[in-house]
Amino acid sequence: MITFIIGIVILIVGGLLYGKLCEKVFAPDDRKTPAFEHRDGVDYVPMKKWKNCLVNLLNIAGTGPILGPIQGILFGPVAFITIPIGCVIGGAMHDYFNGMICTREGGIQMPEMIKRHLPKGIFGFFTVFVCLTLFLCGVVFIYTPGDIAANQLLRGSSGSGNGSLVTLIIYGIIFAYYLVATVLPIDKIIGKVYPILGGILIISALGIFVMLFAGGYQLCELWGDWTLGSFDFYAYFRSQHFIPIFFVTVACGIMSGFHGSQTALVSRTLENEKHGRMAFYNMMICEGFIAMVWAAGTMAVIGIGAESGGITMQFTDAGWRYFQSVNGVLTQISPTSAVGVICRKLLGDVGGVIAIIGVIILPITSGDTALRSMRLMISETFHIKQDSISKRMLLALPIFILALVVLIWAKNDPNGFNTIWRYFGWANQTLTIFATSSIMIYLIHHGKGHFAWMPSIPLIFYSFMTSYYILTATIGLSLNFRLASIIAGIFTTFVFVGTEYIGRRKHAASVLHLHKEK
Repeated sequence: MITFIIGIVILIVGGLLYGKLCEKVFAPDDRKTPAFEHRDGVDYVPMKKWKNCLVNLLNIAGTGPILGPIQGILFGPVAFITIPIGCVIGGAMHDYFNGMICTREGGIQMPEMIKRHLPKGIFGFFTVFVCLTLFLCGVVFIYTPGDIAANQLLRGSSGSGNGSLVTLIIYGIIFAYYLVATVLPIDKIIGKVYPILGGILIISALGIFVMLFAGGYQLCELWGDWTLGSFDFYAYFRSQHFIPIFFVTVACGIMSGFHGSQTALVSRTLENEKHGRMAFYNMMICEGFIAMVWAAGTMAVIGIGAESGGITMQFTDAGWRYFQSVNGVLTQISPTSAVGVICRKLLGDVGGVIAIIGVIILPITSGDTALRSMRLMISETFHIKQDSISKRMLLALPIFILALVVLIWAKNDPNGFNTIWRYFGWANQTLTIFATSSIMIYLIHHGKGHFAWMPSIPLIFYSFMTSYYILTATIGLSLNFRLASIIAGIFTTFVFVGTEYIGRRKHAASVLHLHKEK
């Protein structure tokens, strides 16, 4: 438990100090924000600071900070250190600068931000890539809450194969909500519903956090024996490739490229630039806390073992899998089903149900804004007017029809969802390369090159990690790890040197322009 506490301290104290540094570097002021300057009553709508915070938290926190840590904690207590450090210097920094740059430059969306700061040739590729990522996000965030609701709230419904009628009805309800939330003004649905949902989310996470201490649960220490219950975390750590697999598995909670699209969305509703640190940076710290809580909860329940109502890990032909005791018989369960076991074991039946509702809320409140962001990006890229519900509906419907087709395929193919989730995980992390590169260029361009080391840390790390993953993964090129590491190293060097070169060139051009004006 000491390692876990150290991680929480790193997250909170580190977040306070590094967040203050990020704010000092960007230097927000009292200029008129896009919410007022471009107010249209649909997407540019001023909202209170506390409301923007909850909206952004629910936007960025999907099932990632839950399902990711549930699987990532199998690498052992090292996760309790890597999650908070990555969140403080990577994810929260990324979200803050991304949101503030979009705010400062008129409430632009991610493709426009990339267009302004990176070479033109990258813009087209990025637009397609980010829309694909948002689309996959929308699909998986219909799939996971639907299955969790069917399997955990309405027990007996199947989330496998073609799915039961109940599961399909739940999918239909989520689809209908997504469509409404995508086309209506942001303050009509999202602005009013999210504060309530945010309260449930926060209560469920805090409930699990408190019960970890009140229940006297055991966790592994970084410097001790990594065996808990019948599972050897160190053996798992040694048998897997911590880099890159851990950082693709635990994306949300550490750093997520998807967040850039969501902070850009919220940049249109800030009443004051000085609200950005709370709405962008601190809300990512909150997501890091959620990831830490679920990682600890999973480890605690594995330590209890299936015979005592927890979870047992067993090695199968498909690798390590979760098992639960059902009527005295060990039964394999999915990570989404493990969520229900953790909730009910730590919080009891009533508290468990509330926590499960919170888990269901997370992906739904990310999926709706993912598809909303996709609509905005497409409309702005192709200059499609969105000044009426009919026009917004006309653009949204094809997106939803395609999402339905992919969802049906995923439900009928045994490996369908796993394939989508893996590609989404990799694409999600790859997006951070574009964002951190743009942030680094922005800082150098605006005479703050001495702080370029801040975005350069995650830029270098994720350039290597994401390329290394896709080169070695079965969904990628399946190269051997030694060759892949060399190629990834070359790619990373190219990205970093190219980013710095573009930044220096832009800065030199702006200095020359100022001299000419004088």
